[in-house]
Formats: sequence, C-alpha cells, structure tokens
Amino acid sequence: MFAPVYFDHNATTPVDPAVVEAMLPYFSQQFGNASSRHEYGRAARRAIDEARAQVAAAVGAHASEVVFTSGGSEANNLLLKGAAACLRPGLLAVGAADHPCVLRPAEQLARRGWNLEKLPTDPAGRIDRERYAAVMARKPKIVSLLLANNETGVIEDVEPLAASARAAGAWFHSDAVQAFGKVPLDFRRLNGCGVHALTLSAHKMGGPKGAAALILDKRLELEPLIAGGGHERGLRSGTENVAAIVGFGVACQLAIERRAALASQLDRLRTQLEEGLVAFGGQIFGLAAKRLPNTVYFAFAGVDGETLVGHLDRAGYAVASGAACSSANPEPSHVLRAMGVADELARGAVRVSLGRGNTEEQVAGFLATLRSTVDRLQRLTAMAV
Repeated sequence: MFAPVYFDHNATTPVDPAVVEAMLPYFSQQFGNASSRHEYGRAARRAIDEARAQVAAAVGAHASEVVFTSGGSEANNLLLKGAAACLRPGLLAVGAADHPCVLRPAEQLARRGWNLEKLPTDPAGRIDRERYAAVMARKPKIVSLLLANNETGVIEDVEPLAASARAAGAWFHSDAVQAFGKVPLDFRRLNGCGVHALTLSAHKMGGPKGAAALILDKRLELEPLIAGGGHERGLRSGTENVAAIVGFGVACQLAIERRAALASQLDRLRTQLEEGLVAFGGQIFGLAAKRLPNTVYFAFAGVDGETLVGHLDRAGYAVASGAACSSANPEPSHVLRAMGVADELARGAVRVSLGRGNTEEQVAGFLATLRSTVDRLQRLTAMAV
C-alpha cells in the first residue's frame, strides 16, 4: 500500500500505540455506561475520573475545571454561545486569523444582536496591539483568541492580552488546540492573568478523534449547548465516550513526558526545512514571530498552493494547502489576508506540520522533491504568460 510521508500533524496525528492499548478494553470488556450504578458503570466512571485528572495535570488545572466535549469545535461553541446566553448582547472580540470554529459561532452571535469585532494581526501574524487596546477601551464582554495559529504556527502572548481584557471586565477564552502538547501550558498561571477558559483536543497530540475539553474557570457561567441528563456538571449532557476520554487522558500523560524531547526534535527538523526553503526562494509566513516548533507555512512566487499540494501528494508527501478553494470560488487563506499578504502569494500557501515520527531523511527528501516540483511549475507558469 502506498503511504506518503505524513507532514500534516496540525490536521491530525496518528494515535499513539499506548493510547490504543489503553482504549481497547472500553470497547469490549469495560463497556459500561458511566451513569449506571452497577460495577460496569462504576468502572467507566472511575476511568473518566482518572482521565479527567490526567488532562487537568497536563495543563496545571484542577480536575473539576475539565469539561469533556466531542471536539475543539464543540468546546469553542460551548464557550462562546454558552457565555453569550448568560449575558446581555454587547461587544464580542475575536481574532481575524482565528479558526473558523471561533469565527463562525461569533458571526452567528452577531446575527443575534452582538457587536462583533474581528481583531487584525500585524504582518508577523500577532494581534495588533494598538487595535486591541482600542477595542478593550470599548469594554467587550467576551474575548476569544487563538493561543497558537493552526496555519502559521504563530504563538500569541495571551497573558498581557488577557490581563487587559480582565481590566475591561471581559471573559477571556483561548483556543489552545494547536499549542497543547507542543509548548508548556499552565492554566493556573494563565487564569491568574485573566484567562478564564482554554480549549484542548486529543487528536492533535497522539490521542483519538472524538475527545476534547474546555478547561473552565468555575466562576464563568455558561448555558449548555446540549441539555439532557446533566453530564459534565450540566454543561454537556450525553453518554460519555469512555474509550476516547480514556485515550485522551493517556495521550496527555505521554505528551507531558515527551514534550521537551519532542520540541527539540521538531525544532531541529523545522530549522532544516526552513533553511532549505529559503535557499531556493521560498517565502515563510510568520517568520518574525515566535512559532510552534513543528509548523512551517510557505509559498513560492508563481506557484498555486493547491496544485503544489497535489503534485507533492503524488510524489509521496502529505502536506496541506493554505487556501479554502473551490473550482468556482478560489479563496486565499483568511489568516494570510489578516496578515496583509497579497492574494496572489496567499493562494500559493502550503503548510508542513511535523510530528514525532518524522526524520531528517524525510525532510531532505521532501526538499529535493519540492525543489524540482517548484522549478517545473514555475517554468510552466512562465510559459503560460
């Protein structure tokens, strides 16, 4: 079976074998419903409690602050819509370069009477500080900003931003899905600065799809998206996905144990990749900012990103395009637009996101293939002109 080299870990990661092993009994022998009173149910509840403690420990939170959800999108929607339902409509501020699972619910709230402000970034991909200060002066009620951008890998220094939001009287949330497992996270410290909630997801760091969490300051009142039997402190009703939650907990434990070594490995591979890209004319986005150690977002003049991704896939390398394209309406990345990148260059954006299984040999092979592919596509573009 043909298996391309996988360079798309920001999209999802392979489930770690130790995680799979931990999950397996909860598909068969330990199949109980955690709400049941008998031993099968009690065993499921103990497993969830252990996983909750593991997730909390991974980010310096208390287990009572962990609310399990089905994914990062649900957690973000729960925070934004749940908080908005408990407040009078007012000003809601989100990053213009945030993930669609923040932007779309924010836009829904705008149609329900909220005043939505999409905060621009500077050319490096960080929130524009002057504009942010001006928005804080208008006393927003809710602020939500990515901790690390899923496309560029740019890491936002949320502590001073959260402190400003707290001074303005706002609830502050940060989607930390991409940061989780790659950089240290300390919810107690962040909470002390004014961060009231963090979103985490299992499948971005060696865990299964279908498990995520909202780390929530218990002073923040939310209306649940899903009402029912009162699971997750009444904030997320529904029979728990015990196997996935167990896998999430084990993935968190492994991520903490491996984080320093993994960061060093990824940083070394990223340096090798970026030096190669620059050597033959690649433009790297967010280069002036602090970024995740695994993420490189780049483009070549005159080369379409979707086309390049397709050629690389056929050559044996799985990477991601930065464009949300359809044949009728090709749109460049909203992240790059927020950074002020010209549409023509933004349409060429390609993201490589490295992971634990990647090697220097794979990066070297990728660079060689990329160079020949870009040369060929640029010659074709020149001929067409």
